[in-house]
Amino acid sequence: MGVNTHIDLTTLNTLFPEYNFTKLHPTSDGVIDTTYIITNKQESYILKYFDRDISQQIKQDKQLLTTLHQAGLNVPLYLDEQKGWYLFKRLKGSSPKNIHLFHIQALARFMAKYHSHTKSHHCANSFFAPYNIDEKLYFLKKNFYLHYKKLEPLKHYKLKNEGFIHGDIFTDNTVFEQNKIGVFDFIDGGCGEFLFDIAVALLSFSPKQKPSDFKIFINTYNRFSSNKIKEKELKAMIKTAAQFYALLRLTRNKNTQRANELLKLC
Repeated sequence: MGVNTHIDLTTLNTLFPEYNFTKLHPTSDGVIDTTYIITNKQESYILKYFDRDISQQIKQDKQLLTTLHQAGLNVPLYLDEQKGWYLFKRLKGSSPKNIHLFHIQALARFMAKYHSHTKSHHCANSFFAPYNIDEKLYFLKKNFYLHYKKLEPLKHYKLKNEGFIHGDIFTDNTVFEQNKIGVFDFIDGGCGEFLFDIAVALLSFSPKQKPSDFKIFINTYNRFSSNKIKEKELKAMIKTAAQFYALLRLTRNKNTQRANELLKLC
């Protein structure tokens, strides 16, 4: 999130006159797409402008959010669009600062139900496709050779196509209102493997990889899903997820500290 394309309150109310917006707050995190938080006297909303040519992904995102919302999952509701500006209802709650077992349990319930509804969902692309892993590994080989040797196995890894995955359910892409979880930012998801989706989420929700976190997640997920997961397979996939995000940290912003934290899990 963040702001690259600017808009003022007057223009906003001209585009969406029925909402009578009263406040417009630009977000400061992230650099990919423009995101504002806007409010009127009744509700809070998210306003997005996609500063990329991703028309197929936007169409997919709207359809996916509608499907998930109709299934009772707590995701942003697409409301309207005008001249490239997309309006969504904002989820209530806040991102968790400290993770407790009830957060893990809520995450597992959400992901089990979410995966059951995305098994047959059409994907605009593979999750890995936009990341050009071979290109990133080549950059690493020339600039961070010791890290390259640890991450080289990624070039041989191929995600199974089990359905649409989010691929980035870190804590800052979630909100909690008491025990209820909400998940947002599905726009960069794609076809992939459900176990990878889970492993990525647990990198953030269980950074110390506590056995109790794994136990509650697996038991809860398996209770709500026909796609059963096993601890041994999950731990192996966490290594792959850690390698993938270490690669992104190194090649996007040369964040060696965060990359090294992730590589400790490999």
